[in-house]
Amino acid sequence: MNLTNCRRTTEFILVGLPRVVGMERVMYTSVFLLYLFCLMGNGLIIMMVIRDRHLQKPMYFFLSNLSLKDIGHTTTFMPKLLFNYVSSNNSICFYCCLIQLFFYFLFGVTEFFIITFISLDRYLAICHPLRYSTIMTSRICLKLSISTWFGGFLSIICQVVMIAKLPYCISNIINHFYCDVGPVLKIAGGDTHLIEDLGFLLVVVLIMSSLLFTLISYLFILHTILQIPSTSRQRKAFSTCASHLVVVCILYGSVFFVYLRPTVKNSSFNTMKSVSILYTIITPVLNPFIYTIRNNEVKDSVRKMLGRKIPDP
Repeated sequence: MNLTNCRRTTEFILVGLPRVVGMERVMYTSVFLLYLFCLMGNGLIIMMVIRDRHLQKPMYFFLSNLSLKDIGHTTTFMPKLLFNYVSSNNSICFYCCLIQLFFYFLFGVTEFFIITFISLDRYLAICHPLRYSTIMTSRICLKLSISTWFGGFLSIICQVVMIAKLPYCISNIINHFYCDVGPVLKIAGGDTHLIEDLGFLLVVVLIMSSLLFTLISYLFILHTILQIPSTSRQRKAFSTCASHLVVVCILYGSVFFVYLRPTVKNSSFNTMKSVSILYTIITPVLNPFIYTIRNNEVKDSVRKMLGRKIPDP
């Protein structure tokens, strides 16, 4: 096909999630409730950190950043996904798709930086408690927070600009429920190898290094926990670390499955859409519960906000 005189499409069609006949209302209700729980859970974390001075510590500061990321991440595509369920029009304008793609990956890449700094914070707090307050100052935390968002911006901006310049004459149907790099490149004309290589390099270097750093931090944390004389404290610390690692495994495992591939032209996205649900919908809902459910300081803050006593389990 001659792409020189190609007329760029003005809109794309999102295929959406797989539809089961007779289950449309159940699917819509499930997606809506998950989005609602995500907004409520993560919004509560942010509100507590802002209002309760006892939670204005490095750990909760990073958790509030993670909650802000989760709200932004899901909001980039969930309202459109919900609208598509009740509408026969699954179209999205060309530039709206690019904006969705940009913010989706901005929030997505930022999450890996935040999780890395959360593991660093927990490592310093548990393994070096005497030096913790002098290292994790409010100034350092602010700089680390800014670097996470700026790093996410730099990681994706070049790819988005390059994707925007590609011709789209082959098809305008995106086999996904949001504008993802892989499905968009699959319908793009021209040479996409450089964009694919940049994306693959991003996954290998940035995400792999983030995972390695996080795992090493938790290994040191577990080593320190094993030296705690109290068995009950050991059990509580182990359960907390285990819950954190479950979220890490779900997030990194699903991302590696979807994005750790050198080419997308011959990829099938039907299975990838199902796996994407894990880190786009499930993980943002779980994060506020996993990171705070066994935290007494958070429980006390919730008691204050609700104005009533919540019995300890």
